[in-house]
Order: sequence, then C-alpha cells, then structure tokens
Amino acid sequence: MIEPYLGNPQRTIAVLQKYDFIFQKKFGQNFLIDTHVLDKIVDAAEITKEDFVLEIGPGIGTLTQYLAFRAREVVAVEIDKSLIPILDDTLSDFENVSVINKDILKVDIAKLAEEKNGGKPIKVVANLPYYITTPIIMGLFENHVPIDSITVMVQKEVADRMQVGPGTKDYGALSLAVQYYAKPYIVANVPPNCFMPRPKIGSAVIRLTRHEHTPVQVKDDKLMFQLIRASFNQRRKTLANGLKNSPLISYTKEEIEQAIADCGFSPTIRGEALRLEDFAQLANRLS
Repeated sequence: MIEPYLGNPQRTIAVLQKYDFIFQKKFGQNFLIDTHVLDKIVDAAEITKEDFVLEIGPGIGTLTQYLAFRAREVVAVEIDKSLIPILDDTLSDFENVSVINKDILKVDIAKLAEEKNGGKPIKVVANLPYYITTPIIMGLFENHVPIDSITVMVQKEVADRMQVGPGTKDYGALSLAVQYYAKPYIVANVPPNCFMPRPKIGSAVIRLTRHEHTPVQVKDDKLMFQLIRASFNQRRKTLANGLKNSPLISYTKEEIEQAIADCGFSPTIRGEALRLEDFAQLANRLS
C-alpha cells in the first residue's frame, strides 16, 4: 500500500500552516497524529473493499486517507466549512471519497445508505468531539439506520460508560442504550499526546457491533428508554420516587408501585441496580 500522506505531526503541521487553519473550540477539534492509532481504528472497523464507510468529522482527512485505501467508498461529513478546501487538497488523489459539508445530525443517513450501499448495513467510523458523542451515536441507533458497526474515538470515560454493568458509578442511561442496540468493545486507550492540539483528558477507541436481534424483547422501547432516563435523572432516589417525580412518566404513583412489586423488585430498589432485562420487564408490565 502507498503510505498515507498524513498521520504524523510534521505533515499535519505543514497542512495547517499552508491553509492558516485556526482550531475551532466550538467544534471540539483534536486531530490524530499517531499512525499506530490510525491503523488500530481501521483494523478494528474491519474495513474491506466491499465496504461503504461513513466518516463523521474527517478534520483534515488524516483518517479518511486510511479508510480510502481499504474501503470501496467513503463519504465524510464535516461541519466546519473552513476545512473543506483542505479536504479537497488532502483527498485529491482518492476517487472513492466524497465530502459533505453539513452537520451530521441533519444528514439523512438512511437515504445515504440506500443510495450508496443499496440499503445494506454501512460501517461508521469517527473521531468524535466529546460534547456531541451521545446525540450522534444515539441518533444512528434510534433512527434505525442500517448499520453494521460504529468504530469511534471518544473520551475515555464515555467509552467506559458504554460498556459497564449495574452497580458501578459509570453505569447509566448511555450504558443501557448502547448495550440494547450493540455489543461494545474497547479497542485501545489513546493518550493525549496522540492528538494536536492535545486534549486535557485521555481518549479511547470503542467498537459498537450492532446486534442482529436486540438482547431483550420489549413491547414499547420508547417507554423503556423513558423509564431508564427517569430512573437515572435522580440517581439518589429509589426507582419508585425517580419515576413518580419524572415529567417523562405519565403513570400514577399506585401504578408504578404495583408494577415494581409485580416484577419482584424491592420497593426501595434504585434504578442503578436494574439490568437491561429488568427495565424491559418493567416496561412490558406497565404497557
């Protein structure tokens, strides 16, 4: 394979200087400058020549180049319009890459998958700014976009949160939502010195492999997620009080207490002690 042109600090600096690029704090921009980490991401995503890949936040195109060598086609969605001329330059040798200058939350990804991949599941790869990680990942899952896997670089603590179970301090609504839709696996921890500029905190690459069938059967998954959010919004309260005080939940105090008892849970149990199966059981009982 031809060496990708970017991926080390000198080349990244040269590109940024050529275009007088200024980092935008509001977009949480931290560019990867470590070739080992780039290889790890592409390996973990298991990209082959059959694959259509959606990349979110290509930056100056460092990871995009690695993806383009391996994939059939890459579409990269970049919100920052000042990066578009840079991407035109750094990706000019790749005929299988196109760039869309848009906010990913406003892109119709299902339509893109239909046009580019005949509606078959696509692979998503991203180096995500932490402030928008959860809305992007949940949007991909909840909108039932056909996805094979999502391989993303995120804040280390967010990666930890996605894969933990009940009774731990990181366990919460994100853990349950991710595990309902996918199997999380942390590929690598990535220290701050692998980025430019250096973030203050560590990152991790996590791969979320979409379940073919969800691990629990629930009649109304929207209700289940309302119960989950309500029970974690007030972690210190019992499950019953968390649900009773929540504007998300329309059941009476009696109905909630009865449902908790019917499921065989203690009246003083807290939401953080419940597994995904328990929330599914409670949702099925209430609906």
